[in-house]
Amino acid sequence: MMKIADINNQGLKSSGVQRIVIIGYGDIGSRVAHACLREKLDETIPVYGVARSEESIAQMQRDGVTPVKADLDRPESLSALRLESSLVFYFAPPPASGVTDPRMENFLACIDLHKPPVKVVYLSTSGVSGDRAGGWVTEESQPEPGSDRARRRLDAETQLLNFKQQHPIQLVILRVGGIYGPGRLPVRRIREGIPIIHEQLAPKTNRIHADDLATICLAAAIHGRDNEIYNVSDGCDSNMTEYFFQVADFLGLPRPPTIDWHEANRTLSQGMLSYLRESRRMDNSKLLKELNIELKYPTLAQGLASIDKNSLD
Repeated sequence: MMKIADINNQGLKSSGVQRIVIIGYGDIGSRVAHACLREKLDETIPVYGVARSEESIAQMQRDGVTPVKADLDRPESLSALRLESSLVFYFAPPPASGVTDPRMENFLACIDLHKPPVKVVYLSTSGVSGDRAGGWVTEESQPEPGSDRARRRLDAETQLLNFKQQHPIQLVILRVGGIYGPGRLPVRRIREGIPIIHEQLAPKTNRIHADDLATICLAAAIHGRDNEIYNVSDGCDSNMTEYFFQVADFLGLPRPPTIDWHEANRTLSQGMLSYLRESRRMDNSKLLKELNIELKYPTLAQGLASIDKNSLD
């Protein structure tokens, strides 16, 4: 079964990749870059990061990644992108409002059709599947996004799929559940005692540790089949309240108080309510089989145990 150390450059060299470009250089982008450099996928393939903030540029420099400053909201700034013969990891989120993703539109418009990338790995969300009342979702399930946040992601997927039909690029879409790990835990919320829905009312949720997600991104780039979608989750059958309880126990903090739906609708944010109103379980069997992945943290308990509590203060 594949682990980070088992991923090699065979697939990259044979496919003609000459550079790696990470668009949207945040936490996951940094982890993928670290993995590329640490595991030396190919010392002759440079790694570039694309972001607009000075903070992200500084992080790239610390990571040993060549920074490219560009803003997906400003098409004229994308002329600096060199995507010829590249492996593109697209991690940039859509805008915070609307039902479409103009950033993806701007990205696709900047591609030189005579010098296209070799492959694009797009990080989407499990939210495009919508509410399934706790039922299982496979990659064959028809998307039914129930929020504008998910509709924006589905629009980006659709744009990529349409582009691929007309141009010779490879494409892999990863539909990712909730990401947790260092810096990605609801520490403040738990410390402030913000309530959560009663466990018996809580929706089924899906999550993946950030380190496992970085491994999966690399595996998708090298071994993911063209024009395929993969559900990304650790596959554990749990709910949102159970997640908050386990994190609180890990931190040694009181578990958050629980409330019913009437109180939730009155007191919780619209953002939290949008998550609570959707319940689904993502089948990750295709991911494990086709990408030959062995998760480092197949359970939340194992993932939490790997986190340095002192780093959370």
